[in-house]
Amino acid sequence: MQSIKEYTSCNPIERFTDYFILGRKIDSLLLNKDVTADQTLNIAILASSTVNGLKETLHVLCGERDIFCNIYVAEYNQYAQEILNPSSSLYTYTSEFDLIIVNIDIRAISGEYYINPYSLSAEERNNWVNDTTVFFENLIDNIVNKSTSKVLFHNLEVPSYSPHSLVENKDKYGFIESIEDINKNLRNSFKESNQVFIFDYNAFCSKHGKENVFDYKMYYMGDIKLKPQALPLLAKEYARYLYAIASINKKCIVLDLDNTLWGGIVGESGIEGIQLGPTPGGQPFLDFQKHLLSLFERGVILAINSKNNMDDAMAVINNHPYMILKEKHFAAMCINWDDKVSNMKKLAEEINIGLNSMVFFDDDHVNRDMVKQFIPEVEVVDLPVDPTLYVSALIDLDFFDVLSLTEEDKNKGKMYFSEKQRKKIKQNTTDLSEYLSMLDIAVSVEFASKNTIPRITQLTQKTNQFNMTTRRYSEEQIGKMSDDSNYYVIALCLRDKFGDNGLTGLAIIDRSDVQKWRIDTFLLSCRILGRAAEDVLLAYVVSLAKKEGVDELHGEFIESKKNIPAKEFYKKSGFEKNVSESDIEVWKFSLNKKFDFPDFIKCDVV
Repeated sequence: MQSIKEYTSCNPIERFTDYFILGRKIDSLLLNKDVTADQTLNIAILASSTVNGLKETLHVLCGERDIFCNIYVAEYNQYAQEILNPSSSLYTYTSEFDLIIVNIDIRAISGEYYINPYSLSAEERNNWVNDTTVFFENLIDNIVNKSTSKVLFHNLEVPSYSPHSLVENKDKYGFIESIEDINKNLRNSFKESNQVFIFDYNAFCSKHGKENVFDYKMYYMGDIKLKPQALPLLAKEYARYLYAIASINKKCIVLDLDNTLWGGIVGESGIEGIQLGPTPGGQPFLDFQKHLLSLFERGVILAINSKNNMDDAMAVINNHPYMILKEKHFAAMCINWDDKVSNMKKLAEEINIGLNSMVFFDDDHVNRDMVKQFIPEVEVVDLPVDPTLYVSALIDLDFFDVLSLTEEDKNKGKMYFSEKQRKKIKQNTTDLSEYLSMLDIAVSVEFASKNTIPRITQLTQKTNQFNMTTRRYSEEQIGKMSDDSNYYVIALCLRDKFGDNGLTGLAIIDRSDVQKWRIDTFLLSCRILGRAAEDVLLAYVVSLAKKEGVDELHGEFIESKKNIPAKEFYKKSGFEKNVSESDIEVWKFSLNKKFDFPDFIKCDVV
C-alpha cells in the first residue's frame, strides 16, 4: 500500500489551488484506508474569520512528511464559545488534540476601534489593552486547564496605517503602541509555558508584506482576512510546529568545503587564494559559517563530506584567519576522494545517527543528485548557484525546529566532538574494563523535576536504539506521571573526563502494584551506549524497589526496527522471561537476587 508521503510526492503542487484538490483527495484516501501514514496528529483550528482551504493545505504539507492530520475546524467566529464551553467539540471531538491553533485577527477583536482608535482617550485605550490582554489570557488558561494540548495562539498584526499618520508616535498612548503592548503582554504571560506558544502573526505579515497578505475585496465578500495565495505560506508556518510535535526534526548538517564553506578550490588556489572574509566575494561564505555556528551552538551536529586533500582542507580549517568553523565543531569528517554516497554512510556510522537524520549541503548538483538517488533518506538542500543566497537557504530550513531547547541540546555538538576523543583512547586500549575506568565516568540519578521534564520528553520521543518499549510521551504526560504517586520518573545524567553528556537515561516505573513494579520505559541515549550506564540505572531501580519492600520487577520489551541493541538487556541482567502479551515480552526479576552498581563508575543519587 502506498504511503501518504509517496502519494504527495507523485502529485506536485504547481499553483495554490492544487493544495485544495490534493488535500481533499488525501482526506478521502485516508478515510478509505487506501494510503498509510507514519503518524497521525489531531489538530483543532479556531478562527475569528474565514479560513477555507487551510485544512486541505495542512493535509498536503504534513503528508509530505508522512503525517496524516485529523483536523477539526470550528464554526466561523465561534472561538470563544468553543473554548469556554467544556461540552463543545473542542473538548469532545477527540480524546486530545496535539495542537490547538487560535487565530484571532486585529479587525475582529478591535471592531470600530480599528477604524477610529482616537475616538477613545489615551486612558480608554490603555483600559482596552488591559481588557483585551485579560480576555486572551483567559481563553488560553481555559484551554490549558481543560486539556494537555499544545496551544498556538496568534498575536495581532500591528497595523501599518494610523489615522494620525506622521504624528502617530507623538501621541501620549498611540494606536500602534496599544497593539504592540498587547503582543508584548501575550509574549510575557506565556514565556515560561511549555504548553502555550505565541505565533508571531505580525512578523508573518511583515515577512510577506502586509499589503500582500490582505485583500479588501475578499474581506468584504466573505470576511477572508488572508489572501488565498498567502494561505499556503501561513500553513507552512503552522506545519513547522506540527513537524516538531511529531519529532521528525533532523540532527546533522553535512557540508561540502570548496565553494560551500569558502569560495574557490583550495587544492588549486591554496589557502591564500580562496574567498573567505570581509570582501564582496568572501563575506557570503563568512556569514554562512556564522549562521552554521549559531545552529551548532543550539545543538545541530556538523560534519564534513568533501572531495579534497586532507592536508589542504585542514590547513584552511585550522589556520585561515576568517575560518569560523574549526575542527572542534565537526563531529566527523570524510575528506577524501571517495564518492559522496559512501562518505555519507561512513559519517552516519561514525556519528551513530540514522541517515534520515542528515541534511546535505553541496554546491555541486551532480553530488546532490547522486545522494538523492542512492540515499533518499538524506535530505538534500538544493543550494542556490549564487553564494549570496546561502544564508537565506539555511534560514528557510524547517528541519531543525524544536518546541523546547534543553542544555543537552545546546551542548550536543561539543558532546559529539568529545566522543571522538573517547574513541581515540578506545583504539589504544584492548581491555573494555580498563577503557571504561580510564574515562572516569560519574553518574547522577534523580527524580524528574520541572526543569528536566522537557529533556525527559525529548528522550522518549527521539531515542530508538536502546529503548525497551519506544513509548512516546508528551511533556504534559510526563508531568502527570511525575506528580502521580503510582509512578517514579527517574532520570540519569552522565559525565566523564571529556565532558558532560547531560541527561541521557530514563526509567519510568509503574508502582501501582506495591509488590510487582512494572518498568514502563527504560532507555539510554545512543551517545552513552557502551559505558555501562544502563547497569547503573537498573541497579538504582533495584535498590529503590528493595528499599520499598517490592518482591518483583517486571520489565517489558517491545521490538521495533531500531531497538535491537536493547533486546538482550533484561536477559543478561538476570531477568527471566515470564510471558509474551501480544507484541510485548515481559521479563521478571526477583528482588531476592543481587544487582550491584558497576564498581568503576561513581554514582551520586539526588
